[in-house]
Amino acid sequence: MENKKSLCIYCSSSNHLPDKFYEISRELGERLAKNGYNMVYGGTVVGMMGIIADTASKFGAKVTGVIPERIESFGLKHPALAKVVVTKDMRERKATMEKLSDAFIAMPGGFGTFEEIFEILVAKQLGYHNKPVIFMNFDNYYSNLFKMFDTIYENKFAKEETKSLYFIANSLDEMFDYLKSYSPKEFVLKW
Repeated sequence: MENKKSLCIYCSSSNHLPDKFYEISRELGERLAKNGYNMVYGGTVVGMMGIIADTASKFGAKVTGVIPERIESFGLKHPALAKVVVTKDMRERKATMEKLSDAFIAMPGGFGTFEEIFEILVAKQLGYHNKPVIFMNFDNYYSNLFKMFDTIYENKFAKEETKSLYFIANSLDEMFDYLKSYSPKEFVLKW
């Protein structure tokens, strides 16, 4: 029976990014597999998503894709995954990905990536899970977002303790070190 942990990867599905984003995708896929993790992601063959899935599979990780019927109908479903789950819609997709995953990583991405990682972050804040949540700040991709987070804290829209709900990794080394040493902490609800 396999008991490897599964990392949920949120990232871009665009094929029009600067090459550096595809290079970090290949590196993540390889290191994910070599560090003994499996992968859960959005199930498509395009963009960073497809590259990470291809590379992780190539290096021995079991890759599970979770794709909504509508996106599958566009012909974007990855044809060579260990497992594919087709869901009714995006809400079911996100719930399924959460259930199948032991940790959540936001690589650079667009609106979908932001929406997914924020939903997971809020679920952790409300005590629905206590799994690692990581922003992979490759090439300072999320730095402006973290400035906005500072504004949230400064104006008391969130407690400073909320910072403990997520980790900002500036390299894959930092990310994997955090995953290996992660110990769930009790978080006091905001009320």
